[in-house]
Amino acid sequence: MKALIVTTDGFEDSELTYPYYRLQEAGLDVALATPAGESVVGKIGEEMDADLAISDASEDEYDLLVVPGGHAPENLRLEAEEAVDLVREFDASDKPIASVCHGAQLLISADVLEGREATGYWSIRVDIENAGATFVDEECVVDDNLITARYPDDLPAWLSAVLERVEAQPAAAD
Repeated sequence: MKALIVTTDGFEDSELTYPYYRLQEAGLDVALATPAGESVVGKIGEEMDADLAISDASEDEYDLLVVPGGHAPENLRLEAEEAVDLVREFDASDKPIASVCHGAQLLISADVLEGREATGYWSIRVDIENAGATFVDEECVVDDNLITARYPDDLPAWLSAVLERVEAQPAAAD
């Protein structure tokens, strides 16, 4: 099983590092994609090396898409249309998309929230609702292939739901 994490500078450090290492511990191959394949730095200084550029990532090679929060999702949706396209492709293939906190901003831009339940950081509640979703103020909301969480305190429950969904599906072709 393979997971793809998409981000850029300004990510919420724990929202990237927790799933990055926890997914590896669970036996998944984890790749980090950034706009140009560059290293990125989180809000409090965590530096992460990318494995590839977002434009080089293909939905059919991965089983899971992870979108950490922080300032990164807002920047991605404005500066990296490929990231928005990946969300659409994962959703069209019914593959799990796991976003936390402001990660929902990328889901909003990809127009995948209409008629669904989701959560995210409280400050984007209206944005989530304006995208056609029902905002649910719970630590983890699962709606088919979408697995969303509000903020770092929700990471354990969120990742448990992510792993449960990933383990229930066939692996992507290598």
